[in-house]
Amino acid sequence: MAPRVLVSDELSETAVQIFRDHGVEVDFQPKLGKDKEKLAEIIGNYDGLAIRSATKVTEKLIAAATNLKVVGRAGIGVDNVDIPAASRRGIIVMNTPFGNSITTAEHAIALMFAVARQLPAADGSTQAGKWEKSKFMGVEITGKVLGVIGAGNIGSIVCARAIGLKMHVIAYDPFLSKERAEEMGVVKVELDELLAQADFISLHVPLTDKTRNILNAEAIAKTKPGVRIINCARGGLVDEKALAEALKSGHVAGAGFDVFEVEPATESPLFGLPNVVCTPHLGASTTEAQENVALQVAEQMSEYLVKGAVTNAINMPSITAEEAPILKPFIRLADVLGAFVGQVTESAIKEIEILYDGSTAAMNTKALTSAALAGLIRPQVADVNMVSAPVMVKEKGVILSEVKRDKTGVFDGYIKLTVKTANQTRSVAGTVFSDGKPRFIQIKGINLDADVGNHMVYITNTDVPGMIGFIGSTLGDAGVNIANFQLGREKQGGDAIALLYVDGRVSETVLDKLRANEAIRQAKPLVFNID
Repeated sequence: MAPRVLVSDELSETAVQIFRDHGVEVDFQPKLGKDKEKLAEIIGNYDGLAIRSATKVTEKLIAAATNLKVVGRAGIGVDNVDIPAASRRGIIVMNTPFGNSITTAEHAIALMFAVARQLPAADGSTQAGKWEKSKFMGVEITGKVLGVIGAGNIGSIVCARAIGLKMHVIAYDPFLSKERAEEMGVVKVELDELLAQADFISLHVPLTDKTRNILNAEAIAKTKPGVRIINCARGGLVDEKALAEALKSGHVAGAGFDVFEVEPATESPLFGLPNVVCTPHLGASTTEAQENVALQVAEQMSEYLVKGAVTNAINMPSITAEEAPILKPFIRLADVLGAFVGQVTESAIKEIEILYDGSTAAMNTKALTSAALAGLIRPQVADVNMVSAPVMVKEKGVILSEVKRDKTGVFDGYIKLTVKTANQTRSVAGTVFSDGKPRFIQIKGINLDADVGNHMVYITNTDVPGMIGFIGSTLGDAGVNIANFQLGREKQGGDAIALLYVDGRVSETVLDKLRANEAIRQAKPLVFNID
């Protein structure tokens, strides 16, 4: 059955056709996003929801979206999506961060010009029949220092445009490497250096706890007298009241704002001040950008629903269409390893370590880790998936770590999962052979080579003679057929394990007969979904 997508906001016919070209069934209802009740009534019928800003994906709507797998936002901002609620329900949230990058960067440059030459006020004055040349004395931007806060996707485009305008560009970004800064032709500085040197400041960072009011009263006081501040990123990055006071005092010579602390912005401390240019969040408002993000969200959602590729996800590691088929058997392996530990561990897990050895260390390990966590939690929470599992682990306060290393053994690559509880440490390792099927290669530090079946029995015992015969006869007398029987031991007379691949579920009655043997410490039925 073809996946179904509901489009509840305006998307172009070209974008809708992209869904159809991928074999996705589309229900195009562009006005539905404003009808909360109707949307909640029908959302359970769809695998995907494509939106812009009008549709509000609330916790209530998510609760009604019983089949929803992905929400695609045509645009960068996802303020209208309850991401924690979506993550807990295992719903991927995607955005399109690159479709409006040029448009937003150009708007920042446009505001910089407008503020530098007081264009809106001069226009209003002239059209009012005045001729006030001396009133609107501007400044050149050539040769001036532009300080860019945030040199990511949009910020880097602003840097390139400013360099083309013969400005000197400095950038503050904790994630900007020295090599990348040199490649861009900018000077990497600390925030206080930027504030002291910049003639213009342009912000291009997301709104987080760390960036909120990054330009507060204290920071604004450190700026160069006569600075001009541009914000096309997010409202809340600048303390508007503090900026208004700095504008009134003359310390700040001008400001250009496209975003505000409260939107829609019907009032602001910045409104009505001289040499302040304000626009109603127009950063992405060009024909080209609106079409680009619509096409991108349709492509991304289709690739996920049809091929399993995850691009620009807010709450899950991305998986490209190229790596999806390569990664798929290892995602299944990671899930199996997690499921094994989850089924044999009865007490609360305190720590999780996932080791990637050899070729697996070069893979998309974030996706593999998500799969392992999903397998680990599934015995307790049936509907967990790669999106919701990391959220659950974090909420439980479990310590999670990844270790990557070069090839150390006979296998080109393998994954080892180790968990610690208050009482014990458990570990299991596995790999994928050329047939694409997962295999166990080590349990509790004991090497073995075992196929993974839908139904298995895991036994831990003391290494004593007669165990193979006892286990085989007990299962045989109960009519349980053994497809594969693997053994391993730590040393003669020490700890031993048996892993049996059987044709069906083993009853508790049979398991109790196994446990009655004084040499057997544990006999656990295991269920894996490997079909």
